[in-house]
Amino acid sequence: MNRLTNDHIECIIKDLNYRGIVADGIQEELIDHICSGVETEMNQGKKFIDAYHHILKSFGNTAGLQETQQEIIKSENTKSRNMLKNYFTIAMRNLRKHSFYTFINVAGLSVGLAICFIILLFVINETSYDKHFENGNRIYRTKSEIKFGGNHYNMLYAPPILASALVAEYPEVEAAIRFRERGSYLVKRNVDNIKEDNVIWTDKDFFKVFSIPVIAGNAETALAEPNTIAISEKIAEKYFPGENALGQTLILDNKMNMKITAIYKTLPQNTHFHFDILISMEGLDEAKRLVWYSNNFQTYLLLRSGADVKQLESKFTELVVKHAMPQMAELLGGDFTMEKFIAAGNKMEYTLQPLSDIHLKSSLQGEFEPNFDIAYVYLFVAIALFILIIACINFMNLSTARSANRAKEVGIRKVMGSFRSHLMRQFLTESILLTFISILLAVLFAYLLLPLFNQLSLRTLSIPFQQPMLYGIIILAALTVGLLAGIYPSFFLSAFKPVSVLKGHVALGMKSGLIRSALVVFQFTVSIFLVIGTLAVNRQLNYIQNKKLGFNKDQVIVIEDAYALGSNRLPFKDEIMRSGKMENATMTGFLPVSGSWRSDNPWWVEGRDPAVQENMVSIQNWRVDYDYIKTMGMKIKEGRDFSREFPSDSTAVLINEASIKRFNFTGDIIGSKIATFGDSGNGEPDRNKLITLTVIGIVEDFHFESLKENVSPLMMELNEKSEGPISFRFQSQNTQEVIQLTEAKWKELAPGQPFTYYFLDDRFGSMYAAETRLGNIFGIFSVLAVLIACLGLFALTAFTAEQRMKEIGIRKVLGASISSIVMLLSKELGKLVLIAFVLAAPLAWYGIDWWLKDYNYKTEIGVGLYLMAGLVAFLIALATMSFQSFKAASSDPVKSLRSE
Repeated sequence: MNRLTNDHIECIIKDLNYRGIVADGIQEELIDHICSGVETEMNQGKKFIDAYHHILKSFGNTAGLQETQQEIIKSENTKSRNMLKNYFTIAMRNLRKHSFYTFINVAGLSVGLAICFIILLFVINETSYDKHFENGNRIYRTKSEIKFGGNHYNMLYAPPILASALVAEYPEVEAAIRFRERGSYLVKRNVDNIKEDNVIWTDKDFFKVFSIPVIAGNAETALAEPNTIAISEKIAEKYFPGENALGQTLILDNKMNMKITAIYKTLPQNTHFHFDILISMEGLDEAKRLVWYSNNFQTYLLLRSGADVKQLESKFTELVVKHAMPQMAELLGGDFTMEKFIAAGNKMEYTLQPLSDIHLKSSLQGEFEPNFDIAYVYLFVAIALFILIIACINFMNLSTARSANRAKEVGIRKVMGSFRSHLMRQFLTESILLTFISILLAVLFAYLLLPLFNQLSLRTLSIPFQQPMLYGIIILAALTVGLLAGIYPSFFLSAFKPVSVLKGHVALGMKSGLIRSALVVFQFTVSIFLVIGTLAVNRQLNYIQNKKLGFNKDQVIVIEDAYALGSNRLPFKDEIMRSGKMENATMTGFLPVSGSWRSDNPWWVEGRDPAVQENMVSIQNWRVDYDYIKTMGMKIKEGRDFSREFPSDSTAVLINEASIKRFNFTGDIIGSKIATFGDSGNGEPDRNKLITLTVIGIVEDFHFESLKENVSPLMMELNEKSEGPISFRFQSQNTQEVIQLTEAKWKELAPGQPFTYYFLDDRFGSMYAAETRLGNIFGIFSVLAVLIACLGLFALTAFTAEQRMKEIGIRKVLGASISSIVMLLSKELGKLVLIAFVLAAPLAWYGIDWWLKDYNYKTEIGVGLYLMAGLVAFLIALATMSFQSFKAASSDPVKSLRSE
């Protein structure tokens, strides 16, 4: 009998004795009969009991059988616990015995799991945006696609009248609100101002659309009156610590007294906007304009339950035809129809975007904050999984490579009666135990790495130790990863035939298979792909930083909120210039970096009919002063700059090269005139009042938007009364000295007003902050992937050298050099790295091409970058292999051959 059934037999013998069935030979016959055809696996206990029950029936003696069954089951449970304990004991013994390989596996798995854990936290955070709003599935915002005057805009800005028109004409719309951004505001309670950036104008139904808890005040009436504001809990505590802020007053920009009518919960981080001050739209004159051709407002809708979004969208064309086209026909004159508008290549289309799509699927002009890209979420998840797979491959490779060391153990266990299923459980127990240790370390690594990741990703992620679900995930992850990493080695090792392995007929080390080689190739394919991606992103960022932009972004300090100086704006500028540390200065908010003022208007060449749509040019219209071109380091390509020597420059204009093609001038450009509609007096254009400007110079094209965009038409007209920021180009290399100079003069001329500034090159760099963060994260991922892959390569090389020590000794005795032995040991793995490069290069090319397609101005990614990445990976792999190979090749052959 197999020893696994001894407990069963003892129980049955005791029961037979109890029943008085003690005749010689009867017990043995019964047991043989019961055991015949029944495998002695532990899970055959039920069959054993059933057979015994059948025999007892023939004796008519089944009393007390239930107690016997319970005793047998109890015996089996005890044996199961003992076997499980045995599995863990043997597993711990093996892990301690082979501490070097345990370290390699634990290090790789823990780092891979830590990356997966961080990315899991990141993905959970990114996909949770705006989910806290009760009516989130019914909230949509309008998107505008406008093609006019040669320009094409995909934006969130819409006419001020769109919201009310949608509510009035479509019953599907329950409520609509608008937002109007007017930049940052200076806010004060008493004397000193504080600059606040998260300020917005909005409509009275804001709290109806967005279910933000109002902790003081009435949500329904909070923004119903002009000169009222709702503030976040954070702002209330900031300006009224320990007081009731409701009903109090805050002063905005030194002139607007705003009564606080509501205090709401500060918005959580996973929201696509974070407004701290909401200003009632009832007090904004611009919001009362009834025009369809001015787009400055973001519009959000709350649809009724069951509304058909696609059907609602299909009605928007009627809205444009009914309202927008007649207004444009009245303004431009002529027979203006939708058909002619479209035939001229123009477009005015409004669509809806669900709230849930904003954070991960939107990057339009007019976003409140930078969003993330769903493609990058998928990319990060894929990379994290690949890094984890690389770590699992290390485990599988080392387990199978060390098969010779475990082969005799498997053979002896099988001879002693172990089943394959028992051996598989043993190996899987080792795998799960090792994974559990790794996962505990991974949580520690993730905790230590999260601050760095938060800094790179601009997030505030944390590990939710207080959530019971976390511990369930840890256990589930240990089981899942342990099974995935250990299933192949357990099948492989448990399949050895005892006769073969006890005779020594088992493949050793690196000779044992294509699967291990394929896994090494996969590891380095992923690693090289990440290295190439990192180099490509950094190459593009370097191209952006060093590209000729058409202006000089270096050594320019921009002093913000100059309107706070009041009548001291010009004295401030003049006194700073007299210090001798500045070259030039200009006062305007129109700067060639993000976050600056923009104004887009239709112009045409004087004498042409504006009703002919091909004559209209939608162009950026910047108001600048005499010193703007010199301060920004721009170049006049033809004609001249503005000059105080020419009083007529008050009606002059500079245009860039891109606008020349759009205007399609005939004759000399210098001296040509362009025209647009004047102001009727109430902010509306008047076709009977034309403004005409004379072209005096052509400015070389310069980039004033991201390099993802082409340079568009731009004009500059003279205006010395700007209340925008003041920009100084300075000579001193000591930037701190420049800051101290400007700050001291500011405090002298604007006491109680906050002094804020930035450098033009820093603001330019912030336009590509997302790409910079991507490059940094990619770089970290690629380093970790290569590190984990090399850990596995290091261990495999060490094991291969260990298995071939006698061969190395014989070769050295026969005169082989150390270099030839190093080459011999490294050659096979080196080939695998080269194969990985051949596979990774085309995949990386496809990925880089996909990423760069968004840039109209991009660097050339030549073959050299791919070769460089492949060379870097190969040299790192070679160094990893050579260390162990050199160590083996330098060993004393006497030690390896003394037993022969």
